[in-house]
Amino acid sequence: MALALMGTTLAQAQQSHVNIVYDPQRNTENITPFSTQVISPEVHDDHTVTFRVKAPDAHEVKLHGSMFVGDEARKQVNFTKGDDGIWTLKLGPLTPEIYFYYITVDGVSNVDPNNTFTGHAAMPAFSMLFVHGDEPTWYDPKPNVPHGTITTHYYKSSVTNQLRDMMVYLPANYSPKKKYPVLYLMGGSGDLTETWVMHGRANWILDNMMAEGLCEEMIVCFPNDQMVTRSHPQHTELAFPLIEKELIQCVVPYVESHYNVKKDKHNRALCGLSMGGRMSQYVGLRNLDVFGNVGLLSAAIDIDETPVLRDKDFNNKIDYFFIGGGTYETGFLGRHTRLHEELEKMGVKHDFYVGGGGAHDLVTWRHLLYDRFLRELFKKK
Repeated sequence: MALALMGTTLAQAQQSHVNIVYDPQRNTENITPFSTQVISPEVHDDHTVTFRVKAPDAHEVKLHGSMFVGDEARKQVNFTKGDDGIWTLKLGPLTPEIYFYYITVDGVSNVDPNNTFTGHAAMPAFSMLFVHGDEPTWYDPKPNVPHGTITTHYYKSSVTNQLRDMMVYLPANYSPKKKYPVLYLMGGSGDLTETWVMHGRANWILDNMMAEGLCEEMIVCFPNDQMVTRSHPQHTELAFPLIEKELIQCVVPYVESHYNVKKDKHNRALCGLSMGGRMSQYVGLRNLDVFGNVGLLSAAIDIDETPVLRDKDFNNKIDYFFIGGGTYETGFLGRHTRLHEELEKMGVKHDFYVGGGGAHDLVTWRHLLYDRFLRELFKKK
């Protein structure tokens, strides 16, 4: 029996967490996930999704999430209650992607109690939905691609005088005999150090791109950019100067003392999403002797906060300045577009890109990394 099993491909049960797969919510064995009541979500090969909640005493159950963008933003969809007390909703077909969602039961919004893929940050948890395509895509784990390593480092910060953390990604072919450029990649409001890995899939994206030769081999550091609780009434004026000190005094020196890296501005990049992007503009453009490459993902602050942009010699001081946003980001969240328009009038060189089909979410930020930023980073010699 054991020998027979070795020669076969075992089915992957829905949400089993046995292997790292690109389609963890495809139901192949019809087994209810461990410790749950029903199968939810169940992702079908036609890209439709069935959600289920057992709530016999509930009066109303709804779903909302990042799959609703544009005119459907903030949309909530009703479940239908069955005679067995199980509420069901079939949605889609959806574009293959990774989404987050919440289920609201009688006005209380929470995670899907049957979904074992739950995301978290410095904010309430959310459920994750993996709508798979026919095969792994550019942000998925691919078994036959060489994979990098991720290490969590803990250090005593001279800025906060407390213990802090950072994560470091090394490429699959990392050699201590070779020197590498370094990208410092930050999350947004309420994100954690691991957000870019846990939800942003940055390590899989880097693995896949390097395997195809689509980007330079690099080390990526994921710093903790939460310096002050995000709910603090003076968050911006307190946190931005602190993250500048943290990066310059603690994070960069730590990375450069622990890894074999190129220690010049041309081989350092600072990039972030949302709040992390605004911090990247604030810190990166105020320290162009340290960072020669800066990326803003769905982010921008006023030009007066980075007056170097008015410097007639700015174009010669930076190697790569990227500004990007999502297809469905508008209003206040479209501030990156306004910055782009101002810089165009001023003749400031920058790479501007909008796309990905998402809004102000990781659907957008994953695409910005893959579609443009990583492809162009460290190209200038």
